[in-house]
Amino acid sequence: MVKYRLLSREELEELEKEFVEYLILNGIAADDWVKLKEEDPNGAERIVHLFSDVVFEKIMRKMHYLEWRGTKEIKCLHCQNEKFVLVGLDASKIQEADLKNPEFLKKAMQNPPENLEVYTKDILYEASREEEIFKMTEAGYYVSDGKLFKTLCLALPQ
Repeated sequence: MVKYRLLSREELEELEKEFVEYLILNGIAADDWVKLKEEDPNGAERIVHLFSDVVFEKIMRKMHYLEWRGTKEIKCLHCQNEKFVLVGLDASKIQEADLKNPEFLKKAMQNPPENLEVYTKDILYEASREEEIFKMTEAGYYVSDGKLFKTLCLALPQ
């Protein structure tokens, strides 16, 4: 069973060199791979599943910040060893026109109005760190450089 998800055919094609190296490291030569695919397709699929897990595990280990943006809400996650630290911005009580005004946003980050909520929360991992990060990316979060997370931290109420 796949820990993350099976790589798509396109993703596998992009990682062909790495997959060949993976097969070699696991003692499977090119001729053996061709034979395995023909004679034991389930066995070949298991190998692709294992390779997919290796790829995603490596990617997830490198992630440190994630973001999710809605029309009136932003959630930033710092992916620590044991938990996510979430810093959120809830602008549901702010007028739409103000949210589109760059000058309002700049001032709001320096001195948040009362109807702009900046909050934080710790979220303990239920599974491994990497599996939790993967779940968040599948739920719409994307990789971030952490700048917005740090900026929102400065706007937290003291």
